[in-house]
Amino acid sequence: QVHLVESGGGLVQSGGSLRLSCAANGNIFNVYAMGWYRQAPGKQRELVAIFSPGGNKVYADSVKGRFAISRDNAKNTMYLQMNNLKPEDTAVYYCNAGLGTSASWGQGTQVTVSS
Repeated sequence: QVHLVESGGGLVQSGGSLRLSCAANGNIFNVYAMGWYRQAPGKQRELVAIFSPGGNKVYADSVKGRFAISRDNAKNTMYLQMNNLKPEDTAVYYCNAGLGTSASWGQGTQVTVSS
């Protein structure tokens, strides 16, 4: 069973940066599609960025040019570098591992951007 643990959230001023980490309990990056999602209060969970097993990256339009997804296969860890943060980026950020119809989620990490 896939187990994911996020870290790196916090409070930052508008224009600041944060890096989120997602540690997996095994070498799954070549099998699972890995991604970051977020959920703001009162809103549905939305895709932020995703890695295909082949390494292709897809970003939500709202974060293109500001966020970067990456991974370290040796450490079984995926990252989300977030630059030029805006108040509308405030949300709980979740790590996801997907394979077919199966999906595993981390517990989430809070990101709060003050104006």
